[in-house]
Amino acid sequence: MAQVDDMTETGNGVAPEQRRTGSRIRSAVDRWRGDRGVWRRGIVLAGCAVLLALVMILHARIPNDVGNLGSLVETFLPWFGVFVPVVLVLALLRRSATALIAVLLPAVVWLNLFGGLVTDRAGGGGDLMVVSHNVNADNPDPEGTAREIAGSGADVVALEELKPAMVPVYEKALAGTYAYHSVQGTVGLWSRHPLTDSRPVDIRLGWTRAMRATVTTPQGPVAVYVAHLPSVRVKLNAGFTANQRDRSADELGEAIAREENHRVILLGDLNGTMNDRALNAVTSQMRSTQGAAGDGMGFSWPAAFPMARIDQILVKGVEPVASWSLPRTDSDHLPIAARVTL
Repeated sequence: MAQVDDMTETGNGVAPEQRRTGSRIRSAVDRWRGDRGVWRRGIVLAGCAVLLALVMILHARIPNDVGNLGSLVETFLPWFGVFVPVVLVLALLRRSATALIAVLLPAVVWLNLFGGLVTDRAGGGGDLMVVSHNVNADNPDPEGTAREIAGSGADVVALEELKPAMVPVYEKALAGTYAYHSVQGTVGLWSRHPLTDSRPVDIRLGWTRAMRATVTTPQGPVAVYVAHLPSVRVKLNAGFTANQRDRSADELGEAIAREENHRVILLGDLNGTMNDRALNAVTSQMRSTQGAAGDGMGFSWPAAFPMARIDQILVKGVEPVASWSLPRTDSDHLPIAARVTL
């Protein structure tokens, strides 16, 4: 009864801590209301908030003529959301109503672009589990990496950046799990189901970094492409250099467009995100499993602190039901996985 009496004495059963918090909020509102400069302060901060929103809204219009700036922005576009709480805190410290209202604009834009990606959209089931992994040519433990990938339960595995001298190591380590495989240049495909019509895909590099094969599943044939597009570089004197990657992406897109099988899966390190306009030749005709059925953003690189999803599993004519990242191996990329319904 004593506890009830104490609660009643504070007023309508409200605890003292709650009353003090409410009092502090009312005091802060009263101070802001009586502050004539609350609308004049923070104009520059409000301008920064509007600029942040415009960059996210108009990212496709940022030119690539100077150092491929547009592609650079699009690669790390999700991270622009980090600036929203920064501007919010600064607006509160500055006691600027103008900046507080302005920060709503980039917040709404970011949520519209990426809000749907922060949730778990994965479902159950699926006919086929696929995995893609850039194993890193300088991987210190290729056998261990192969064992971890084989233990994932995948039906089809694509590996990129295979050093020729290490191919026998991967073949031996994966042979017990996957009865069929094909290696073309520095990319390879391993499968529990029969592989036919395996061949390299020319992406204008002078050596083989892309391939195509037909995987004959119980639900019918699926065309599976594996690709490792050229790396991009950020140079002080040249900016974000990606011209070779862009040309190869166009060639890969044309090859997929010519594909006769209506069910297509692309696995690989594309060295670009789904937002990067330079990959339009590919992304305009295929869906991202991460975007459709992923668990969070699914960043895959660099493995130590993933900041971008440059490794992709894209599909056409099949339905993704789940997409996720696998635990780190000795590579500088995370393996990525997806389950699809055929």
